[in-house]
Amino acid sequence: MTDAPASLTETQLSAYFALSEVSALLRPAVEKQLRETGALSYVQFQLLARLGDTPDGHERMTDLADGVVYSRSGLTYQAQLLEERGLITRAPSPHDERSTIVTITAAGRDILAAVFPGHIATVHALLFSPITDDDATELARILGRVNEHLRAAPPRSAGSRRAK
Repeated sequence: MTDAPASLTETQLSAYFALSEVSALLRPAVEKQLRETGALSYVQFQLLARLGDTPDGHERMTDLADGVVYSRSGLTYQAQLLEERGLITRAPSPHDERSTIVTITAAGRDILAAVFPGHIATVHALLFSPITDDDATELARILGRVNEHLRAAPPRSAGSRRAK
């Protein structure tokens, strides 16, 4: 590993502060839309959206926690709240009794369908409307590289148990 620099360049510092500020400004607006439209927290939305994107609508709880970068205990609590609302079910894995399988229900898919139009509009208006498609492509490329770098040595909440 290379030695850490003594300071950040002016450009690096500017990029860091811009990323931090964009994140801090975007997240509350997204969370407000999710609460108002679907009575969902951001983490609950992430959980439902990940399940909704899987071909069969289910995933292991540990994989969900790794994917949404959230503590396993915190995600268990959020899953319990979603299960109480009938938006997901949880059951022991038929392949590994130590694993829990989380499955999105029809009601969970209905909530996603209700939330997505406003979610897309909010994200587009706040993040993508001031930039071009080429800018968005470059942003995705750059943030993708940073994401890969961070995932290479993630905090426990973002690391795969299988890699340990």
